[in-house]
Amino acid sequence: MDQNSNFQQLCLQLQLPLFQANPISISFCLFFFFLLLLKRFLSKNQSPNFPPSPPKLPIIGNLHQLGTLPHQSLASLSNKHGPLMLLKLGQTPTLVVSSPNMAREIMKTHDLNFSNRPKTTASNLLFYSCQDVGFSPYSDCWKKAKKMCVVELFSHKRVESFRYVRDEEVDILINKIRKGANCSEGLNLTQLLFQTSNDIVSRCVLGKKFEDENGKNEFRDVHSRRVMELLSAFCVGDFFPNFGWVDVIRGLVGEMKKVSKIMDGFFDMVIEDHIIKLKSSDRCDDKKDFVDIMLQQLNDEDHTFHDHFTIDNLKAILMDMFVGGTDSTATLLEWTMAELLRDSNTMKKVQQEIRTIVGENKTKIEPTDINKMEYMKCVMKESMRLHPSVPLLVPRETIDKVDIEGYHVGAGTSVFVNVWAIQRDPKIWENPNQFIPERFMEENKSIDFKGSNFELVPFGSGRRKCPGIEFGSAAYECVLANLLYWFDWKMVEGRKEETLDMTEEHGITVHKKIPLCLIPIPYI
Repeated sequence: MDQNSNFQQLCLQLQLPLFQANPISISFCLFFFFLLLLKRFLSKNQSPNFPPSPPKLPIIGNLHQLGTLPHQSLASLSNKHGPLMLLKLGQTPTLVVSSPNMAREIMKTHDLNFSNRPKTTASNLLFYSCQDVGFSPYSDCWKKAKKMCVVELFSHKRVESFRYVRDEEVDILINKIRKGANCSEGLNLTQLLFQTSNDIVSRCVLGKKFEDENGKNEFRDVHSRRVMELLSAFCVGDFFPNFGWVDVIRGLVGEMKKVSKIMDGFFDMVIEDHIIKLKSSDRCDDKKDFVDIMLQQLNDEDHTFHDHFTIDNLKAILMDMFVGGTDSTATLLEWTMAELLRDSNTMKKVQQEIRTIVGENKTKIEPTDINKMEYMKCVMKESMRLHPSVPLLVPRETIDKVDIEGYHVGAGTSVFVNVWAIQRDPKIWENPNQFIPERFMEENKSIDFKGSNFELVPFGSGRRKCPGIEFGSAAYECVLANLLYWFDWKMVEGRKEETLDMTEEHGITVHKKIPLCLIPIPYI
């Protein structure tokens, strides 16, 4: 028997294909491999075109690239990888948007698909399982709650009805500053601005401040601050859902539950007090606070919002008011005063405008006066451009998959709009890192900060933009006009360098790392 016959018999015994002996088998195998290569080639061509991504590490992805100031770190990454950038933060796919055109795609063109919110540990525990407006997932219930806030709480008429509160609290602030005028050690203006902002919100929302006989306010100075700190805390479970137990072991979840319980008890007390007062007397509609208004919706069976509104919704929205209305206004005022101190010419120019319009015979600044202060409004816009209170807007989440500018974005993707990067983009803004209010006097005069222009979106845009823009803006301009009218300001001797230090500190809002301590000098 020849060698070839022996080989064939061995192949038959081992059930191996007779490659050498059977040309048909060889042809079949070649055809089979051709199909595999074709399938691989076609699948490669048909795979989604995801946005550019920076290199990532195993398990943690791009988490290590966030840094202590995420908005700045992400802006640097976007400069390398583009205005639409996909990251992997732990197990969470995250889209970062850093240009006006891409922001328009997210918050206008595809706004509905990007209207969801990712549920985080903090928002779930502190906002009654996200039954508020700010952190609630997109749903019919959310739409009803937002509509109620816009119509009943934040309408122009309602904001105007709280003018007396703003005037009274600003008077208290001015008197506090007068008492500390010319003090060589200076006043902690950062602290005073936070207290005033919180007191305005407290009176408008809850009807009163909660100070003891010594002027201390534990709700304002302790619990409200703690809520904001916890909202910005890093939770392992938000990025690695299977490891949420780590947040339990390190005590973070326990601390959130503890603060939530304290706030819940406080809100229960406030609501019960309002129910008693509403039953015992008829309050003037113009003097009703937010709790009064929302309780009316709960009690009105014929009202549109009745079936979608509960006590937990009410308390969650109250939490929204303090988180969104206190720190953001105080932070904007702090940055504005810091920038004006760095630029004496701008300070003189805006003070001259205010003092010329108001004159010297008035005891208070009227809203009609503020409406005429065009340059001061430019100062406000420029401050919001350089120092947005929330430089990374509260993250959105895609409801369904979508294509943006040829890139595929999957369902359930978290989305950060980097307002800080957009508002400092050198392609849009000349000398973007300089404080130049004059830029809004001419070619950018029509740009507002209410979400219609995507070059300036400190409060977001679309369905998820902040509903309290007008409420916050009214407090911002009222306090700023009074600070600049009644006082000249100078830095504490020997502390000029730290006063002018514009280093940021990350939190629920990004504020000045070194508090602003100044010496007020009465003008009149």
